[in-house]
Amino acid sequence: MKTIRRLARIIPVLVLSMMIPTIVPAAQAGVQHEDVGILLEGIPVSIYTLTNSHGMMAKVTNFGAVVTELHVPDREGQLADVVLGFDQIHQYWNDRSPSFGCIVGRYGNRIANGRFELDGKTYWLATNIWPHHLHGGLKGFSKLPWRGEPVSEAGRVGVALTHHSIDGEEGYPGALTVRVTYWLTDDNEMRIDYEAVTDKPTVLNLTHHGYFNLKGYGEGDITDHELMIAADAITPVDPLKIPTGEIMPVDGTPFDFRTPRVIATSVNDPHPQVAISGGYDHNFVLSGRERRDDGLALAARVSEPRSGRVMEVWTDQPGMQFFTANMLDGTIIGKGGKPVVHRAGLALETQHFPDSPNQPDFPSTVLRPGETFRSSTSYRFTVSR
Repeated sequence: MKTIRRLARIIPVLVLSMMIPTIVPAAQAGVQHEDVGILLEGIPVSIYTLTNSHGMMAKVTNFGAVVTELHVPDREGQLADVVLGFDQIHQYWNDRSPSFGCIVGRYGNRIANGRFELDGKTYWLATNIWPHHLHGGLKGFSKLPWRGEPVSEAGRVGVALTHHSIDGEEGYPGALTVRVTYWLTDDNEMRIDYEAVTDKPTVLNLTHHGYFNLKGYGEGDITDHELMIAADAITPVDPLKIPTGEIMPVDGTPFDFRTPRVIATSVNDPHPQVAISGGYDHNFVLSGRERRDDGLALAARVSEPRSGRVMEVWTDQPGMQFFTANMLDGTIIGKGGKPVVHRAGLALETQHFPDSPNQPDFPSTVLRPGETFRSSTSYRFTVSR
């Protein structure tokens, strides 16, 4: 039986060694579905290709709920893939994968010492970034199968992905059912809707771990991108990137992106918080001042001068992790056989704050039976002239 369990963890690497198919976008909006393999659990591995009425296209796989490609027009109308990733699905399983494009959970970001207390009971989690817990543990949601279903509504097409996490998985209490729907709208938005229910009190912090480069994949780093973040403060961290519990104003620091500025002007700043990560890898406390009709607030706006592409991030979450992919060094080979260079992408991960279960002054991440967790984030693309 132990041998069978060990095989259950490694066989997906063997059965997923196939190329992600290249599908030419359809002439009209819709969803194309292609099965490309079978997981040990008997669940088909699929690629869902979403195309909107303008020809913008996204590819999503039910393995890890990964966005493998996102093709966005520039100011001349030319499409380019603006997310980092791999050509083969099994590469997303590899331990060296930097979680490109996936959904992370149950808890995105870090939980100190892999432990938390809830209702008087202590829970111990997998410590996969010793001595702490990161992105759901040894086998978080990014390494697990989801069940996919094409969906469509007026003005948008998508894929709904569902995963059932058993009670005790990675140490978390409660059987949890999660539904994540990726939408591609005719307004050139990639919208992500999250829902979850549990049968026991638990903690939950879901996020999309996409890395973006608005020049296009393999076209250099992102330090020339101009960035605005709608945040008056960050949650500073200790040398192991665990929040100290403080709320640090951004005034007079390299974290003040309230006025747009080029990332290169401050990514190597000697500020102690920047030095901890060798760049940016911090949770920003979002101000939520600018809202649109659906209730989502503006979190960030990033633009790339050469292509003219602009991406806005809108969310109902209280925080956002801005990450400049400081650990990438060209040793990982990505799509098209191109090395993934230092700072090849930036992540803007909408979230609750890191280590919230151990920080009583942070917004709560507790989910209880009878409640439904709901959240939405939108990545909206336009162009500058």
